Amino acid sequence: MPSKPQFHLRRFAPLAPGMGLVLCGCSEGVFDPAGPVAKAERLLLADATVVMLAVIVPLMLLTLVFAWWFRTGNARARYRPDWSYSGRIEVTVWSIPALIIMFLGGMGWVSSHHLHPARPLESPLSPVEVQVVSLDWKWLFIYPQENVATVNRLVIPIGRPVHFRLTSATVMNSFFVPQLGSQIYTMPGMTTQLNLLADRAGHYRGMSAQISGDGFSDMRFFADAVTPEDYARWIDQARASGAVLDHATYRALAVPGIASTPGATYAGVTPGLFDALLCTDACPSMPHPGSN
Repeated sequence: MPSKPQFHLRRFAPLAPGMGLVLCGCSEGVFDPAGPVAKAERLLLADATVVMLAVIVPLMLLTLVFAWWFRTGNARARYRPDWSYSGRIEVTVWSIPALIIMFLGGMGWVSSHHLHPARPLESPLSPVEVQVVSLDWKWLFIYPQENVATVNRLVIPIGRPVHFRLTSATVMNSFFVPQLGSQIYTMPGMTTQLNLLADRAGHYRGMSAQISGDGFSDMRFFADAVTPEDYARWIDQARASGAVLDHATYRALAVPGIASTPGATYAGVTPGLFDALLCTDACPSMPHPGSN
C-alpha cells in the first residue's frame, strides 16, 4: 500500500522570497499614501472591500453551516425533494446584492466627483505648474513658471498643490505615482489634467501604467517631494545647469530609447514648446518641435 503523502513546510521555502516581496510592497505604493488624494483613494478601496466582505464572509460561513446541517447523520434535517421555489428566499437572495451594488455605486459616484483629476485641491498656496510629456520611452517634465525641465525626475515641494498638464508625443501612455494617487492617461494631440499634493517628504516611484513598446518596462521615474527650501535650491541648481531645452534638443530627446541620463535638467525651455506638441493643422504658424 502506498504511503500517504507527507506535508513538509520546506517544500514551500522557494516561495518565501516572493511572499516577502509582496508583503514588503505594502510599505510602498497605494497602501502607503503620501498625499490627500492617495489617502482618499485608499479609504475608498478599504470601504468598498469592507462592504463586499459583509456579503462574502456570511456567505462562506453559511456554506459551512448548510453542509454541516444537511449531513447524512442529522435526522432533524428535512429532506424535501419536491421543493423548488420560495418567494421569501428569492427576495432575500436578490435584494441583498442589489442593495450592495446600489451602495457601492453611490460610493463610486460621490468619490468620482470628489477625486476628479482636474478638480483643484483646496490650499491657500498657489499650485506648482508642471507640463508632462510622455516619450518613447521616457518622461519629460517642464516647469513653465520656473523655466526649467527634467527627464525622468519630478521634484515637487511638500504641502503645495501641483497642477499637471499632460500629453503624449507618441502613443497613448499612462502617468502614475502610486503613493500620490490618480493614474491618468496621456494622449497625443490633447491634454489631460491632474492635481496632486505631497504632504510628507519622500522619494516616490513613478511609472508608466500603459504598455507602449519595447522600452515600456524601463519607463520609470522618481517623484521627489522636498521641503520648500530644498525645492528653491533645486530650482537654482537646475537654472545653473547650462543646458537649454530648445527644438533641436527636444528632437534628440524624442528619439525612441531609454533615457541615457535619468534626472537630466535643463536651465531653460523654448517658450511654447509644450503647446507646440499639441499643435495640428489648425495652428500652422507654430512649428512642431519635432519638425526640422
